[in-house]
Amino acid sequence: MRIAIAGAGSVGIAIAEDLGKNGHEVIVFEQEPEVAARLNSTTDLRVIAGDACELATLRANNLDEVDVMVAATGDDEDNLVISLLAKQEFAVPRVIARVNNSKNQWLFNETWGVDVSVSTPQLLTSLVEEAFAVGSLVQLMTFDDGNANLFEVTLADSSPADGKQIEELDLGREVVIVAIVRNGHVVNPTPNLQLNRGDEVVILAPAAQANAITQSLIGH
Repeated sequence: MRIAIAGAGSVGIAIAEDLGKNGHEVIVFEQEPEVAARLNSTTDLRVIAGDACELATLRANNLDEVDVMVAATGDDEDNLVISLLAKQEFAVPRVIARVNNSKNQWLFNETWGVDVSVSTPQLLTSLVEEAFAVGSLVQLMTFDDGNANLFEVTLADSSPADGKQIEELDLGREVVIVAIVRNGHVVNPTPNLQLNRGDEVVILAPAAQANAITQSLIGH
């Protein structure tokens, strides 16, 4: 897979190195020539000295041949511009954008060419809540402009799902239980698996189904 990453900061480079180790072809855009030159001499990465917000830079490096674009700069405005150019001008199939300020999260949607947005502050907040919240629905991540969300809930003693099999839950077709964490181990969520108090249930569902999930796993 061919992947382009905008931003050669710590986040962008960490992503690029991991993807490179996994066998993907990765190019990194960095607007500071000195930084690009240093990385080219000290790493095995291919770092392009150029501004990914400029159409000419992207066109010169054949962005239309890229499978995934990752806008990972430390500036939300730049990440939005990069995402829009990648999607509208080069029809990149998958555009992933980093959200630096959670207040800007609402902008990172398909209107700006973003397929998936990743907000580090929001993710950290969710992880803190997930660590301490029992009997509460915690939203971990959002995909596809809110049409798909990753939720987590730890079943309380009073959960209506305690003792029930997954197939007995009234969750609807759009709600999918993707994993159960029980006593520190991941359990395959088969239809006949019985849920128990203390189970961490990981769910993929549209945001509109949050109430149905709450009623089935948490109660009123």
